[in-house]
Amino acid sequence: MQKVINSHCHIYPQKIVARAVEGIGDFYNLPMSLNGTVDDLIKDGSKVGVVHYLVHSVATTHKQVKSINEFIGDEIKAHPDIFTGFGTLHPDSEDIEGDLDYLIELGLKGVKVHPDFQRFALNEERAFKMGEAISERELPIMVHCGDFRYNYSNPKQLKPFLDEFPDLLVIGAHFAGWSVWEEARKKLAGTPNLIVDLSSSLYALSPEAAKDLIHAYGVDKVLWATDFPMWESESEMEMFNKIDLSDEERNLILYKNASKLLGLKE
Repeated sequence: MQKVINSHCHIYPQKIVARAVEGIGDFYNLPMSLNGTVDDLIKDGSKVGVVHYLVHSVATTHKQVKSINEFIGDEIKAHPDIFTGFGTLHPDSEDIEGDLDYLIELGLKGVKVHPDFQRFALNEERAFKMGEAISERELPIMVHCGDFRYNYSNPKQLKPFLDEFPDLLVIGAHFAGWSVWEEARKKLAGTPNLIVDLSSSLYALSPEAAKDLIHAYGVDKVLWATDFPMWESESEMEMFNKIDLSDEERNLILYKNASKLLGLKE
């Protein structure tokens, strides 16, 4: 079976997982069939050959940053062979530098932010302050991108952030523009410091449109992902397999690109 890395997975502590998953479903008006636990993540991924997971969560207030990062840190210690963790930051924190140093101490390898949940725009000073601190530490940042309902993470906000920090590797989730995929392609494809994942996108795109996006961003800059617990791995893989790609292109997207990004040993 083809080795697979799931590059976009939200996980939650047991005491809040039900409420967190319900909140995601409400935010996007989508039914949620997965429960958001670590056990459910691994069970779901095993159905399609996932051998490694990039896990994270998002702080909706600055007070949550420390506890969330400690939770993700504990989970990567409990699953060292199959988990890489990204920490969270919040733009309202009084100590972004300290938060970053602590998540590195916890063994986390990057940062995940969700401007639409956290209510900040990527082209405002608060975002630039985080970007500068992350760039100085040479960490990657994964950003939820795109939402036609808001003006926090759409292409017109993301492009200035990418330009401000040309040495900062940015993972633009959802082809860098959920629900505004074509606008994102026009504004962002070819940006040197941007790679993308294809999570939460294939359900809304034809195989032909997905192929066009993959080739626009570059097949070596696309990661397979499910946005767990948003979508089940089997259905996501079924949609991915309908895209007309070569075996080498599939292997890059499913495994090699993420393996290189995360520094995994073959």
